Amino acid sequence: MTGPIEHEAAALEPWLRGTLGEVPPVARAVLHTLELAKEDLEKWCGTLTQAELNARPAGLPPVSFHLRHIARSVDRLLTYAEGVELTGEQIAALKGEMDPGATREQIFTELAAGIDRGALRVRALAQRNLSEARLVGKKQLPASLGGLLVHVADHTQRHVGQAVTTAKIVLASRERASWKS
Repeated sequence: MTGPIEHEAAALEPWLRGTLGEVPPVARAVLHTLELAKEDLEKWCGTLTQAELNARPAGLPPVSFHLRHIARSVDRLLTYAEGVELTGEQIAALKGEMDPGATREQIFTELAAGIDRGALRVRALAQRNLSEARLVGKKQLPASLGGLLVHVADHTQRHVGQAVTTAKIVLASRERASWKS
């Protein structure tokens, strides 16, 4: 059983919980972002059915796309942060992010595993020099380790916002349909 202090801390966003103090600030912020992404996606998208995950209200990309994209883009960005080129498998996965074929369980399992693996990789990079040069993509665009870590956080949150907004539209459609019944 948790007391009032533990319950209050759990209600706060991860960055306000006083956790991960042993991790340097930039990596800590990325880890908190990944934790918040997991929590927000479970809260807002966790009750969606298979059909709702793949719904495209007003032609928007489906929630399933955003969940797959978050997991896979974290992987790709951290690959660049590690100073490595993408594999053929990663490129093929990128091209399949809009595919509707995965089940609800597969989508959420991939998301959770991608975020968990990403967190381990961020921890492994945490003590490195954030100014280390990195190259991104086929064009070998210049970046830094710190820039890539920050981009993992902001790119993830961008897609969390889009997934949550789409989920809210889908859930509102569900409610409207139940009123008509």
